[in-house]
Parts: sequence; structure tokens; C-alpha cells
Amino acid sequence: MNVLVLNAGSSSLKYQLFNMQTGEVSAKGVCDRVGTTEALHVYEAGEVEQEEQLSLLNHLEAIKAAVAALTHPHHGVIQDLSEINAIGHRVVHGGDYFVESVVIDDEVIARIEECVGLAPLHNPAGLAGIRACVELMEGTPQVAVFDTSFHQTMPAKAYRYPLPTKYFEDLKIRRYGFHGTSHRYVAQRAAEFLGKPVEDLRLITCHLGNGCSIAAINKGKSVDTSMGFTPLDGLMMGTRTGSIDPAILLYLEDYQGMSAEDINKLLNKESGLLGVSELSNDLRDVGTAAKDGNEKAQLAIDMYAYYAKRFIGSYTFAMGAVDAIVFTAGVGENAVDMRQMMLEGLEEQGIIIDAELNAKRGGDRSISADESAVKVLVIPTNEELMIAQDVKSLVGS
Repeated sequence: MNVLVLNAGSSSLKYQLFNMQTGEVSAKGVCDRVGTTEALHVYEAGEVEQEEQLSLLNHLEAIKAAVAALTHPHHGVIQDLSEINAIGHRVVHGGDYFVESVVIDDEVIARIEECVGLAPLHNPAGLAGIRACVELMEGTPQVAVFDTSFHQTMPAKAYRYPLPTKYFEDLKIRRYGFHGTSHRYVAQRAAEFLGKPVEDLRLITCHLGNGCSIAAINKGKSVDTSMGFTPLDGLMMGTRTGSIDPAILLYLEDYQGMSAEDINKLLNKESGLLGVSELSNDLRDVGTAAKDGNEKAQLAIDMYAYYAKRFIGSYTFAMGAVDAIVFTAGVGENAVDMRQMMLEGLEEQGIIIDAELNAKRGGDRSISADESAVKVLVIPTNEELMIAQDVKSLVGS
């Protein structure tokens, strides 16, 4: 069974073709700057790696470029579209409609459209990818896998905001959470690594990259997560503020004359590591500057670690205890010093990192000391494989 996994962003398209008999990726690629005449398409299959500049004015043209590469007579991995048995789509927002992945039909598409207001940059791109596949591969089963669905198990006390009830009932203002596919994947892998059923574990999973979120997972179900109504909430990130006093926004509007557009840009594009360091949103660049004595860079590093430590502590208390803390995504998997900073000083809480193990790289691994009561793991995330597995389970027969 061949499953094509698509991740359509506002101006990009990532794709991977999985052979589900082996679980291996047959080919993958990414189209950047979709919507322009100067888009870039990078394609990889085995030892083949090709890069070309194309005019890709929409997601339909991007998917056509991907299909052309996959079926190319020289470097393609399939002969024609009939060899693609099913398609999996990453969809950012499913509102409160979807608690799991679903086979796409007209009703599902209508529900995704209803959630466009909740994710105006992402859901339209997801819908464009779905419709493009209907046009190119009519009759091929398609599955939607939602970033928000894993967190639909949160209890009301965790997902409700203390606003008047009418705003929840009429406008659906509540915590949704994101990165759900990643949190679900690493929770399952962590349980396998520890040799225990996920239903027996209390986990804190830390998805740390340019976008960051932490989830509390009790008995395999998300019971709380740091991102909220939008991906802006929670942790300090590469360019996003994370949680701040909402009255700051009123102050900026009243005393600085900032518009809603100005404030949105400030909170999402100009803050976080970039805003504090005034250098970069890349933790590697900020870390290098901090080691060279840049005080603003050092403060940005300290704040990034402190925000995460606060959430780890609060989720430990919310669940009563924690069996394992799991780090994943670009920063979580690779930033040795940052992992140490986030858990520094927690030895009396039974959380102890082994410095030598922490310095190692690659693969699923434990970085906690033998005497640590809480296991600390690094699990590389694989959202695309999680999507492919969901597709197989839903339409594999």
C-alpha cells in the first residue's frame, strides 16, 4: 500500500510517499513560495536529489509538480497515479468537530471550511490540497488528520477560558491546542521505549522548535496543553510571545496607537527569541551570541528555558506526578544545553539528567541518570508517519 502524505501550508507544500508494507519513505519533496512564479521544488528519492525553480501559482500546480516527480520515467518511484492507494492530509484546525482522523467526504470538507475563521492562514491551504487531489486523483481515498484532534480529550476545566459562557457557545472561544499529531506520536514511541502501555503512563511531551508547545498526557490522553485558541498561546517561541498579560494589547492600542494588524504582527512575527535578542529567531544563532557575551541573547535563552520549566512544573502538579518527560522537534531533539537548562535544579523532584547521555545525538534515547525517578527521553517526531499510519488504519483494507 502506497500512502501520499501532504502538508499544505499557506505558501508551501510538503509531501512524502510511504510504502506501508515496509514503513519506509519512497520519496519526498517540498515546494516553497507556492503562489509565485519563482517557486522552488526540491525532490528526493533514494540517492536522487533534484532542485528546480517553477511557476506554481496555487496548490493544484504544486501537487501536479509533486506527482510529475513521483511518476518521472527516470527518477520517479511509481509508474502512474493508480499506484497511490490513499492520501493523508495534515489539517491544522478541526474545531471541536473531530476527535480523531477521518475519511474525507463532503461533510468533512464543510466542517473544515467552518473552521477557516479559527485558522485563516492554514485551513484554506489544507482545503486547497484536498480539492486538488480530488481533481487529480478522483476516487482515491483521502484522510484528514487534525493538529487539534488529539487535544479534544481535555476536560472542560482545562479547555474553557473564564469568559462569559456565550462566547464559548456562540463563538467557540476555547483552548484547542496544536501539534497534536506530534504529541500523540512521541507519546506512543515513549511508551514503546519504556516497555509499558501508554495507558499506564503520565507523560509531559515537549514539542520545541520555532513553534513550541507542551502537553500533559495521562493514560494516553491529552489532559492539558500550552497552546490555546491559537498557536500563539503558551511558551515563548522563535518569533511568538507565548502567554502575556492581555491588557498589554489594550495599552499598546491606547498609548501607542497600534492597530490590530500591527499588534498581530508584533505578537506573531517580531517577538520571542527574535524580539528579546534582537538578533534571530534561531536558537543556535542566539546561543552562539550568548556564549560570546551578548546579554540580550543570554536573557532570551534564559526566558525560553524558564517558560518551558514553568509549564513542566504545572503539568506535573496537574497530573499528580510524572513518569517521563519527552523532548522532540528541532530544539527538543538537538539543543543539548537547552534541555539541561529546562530541567536544571529539579534533582529534589526526582528529575536528573545524565550529562554524557544528554550530549549524545540521534534516535530514540534516554538522557536521564540511573537514579532519576522520572525518565527523561528524546524521541524524534515523525508526524508524517503518524498520518500515514492513520490512513492505513482507516482505509487500508
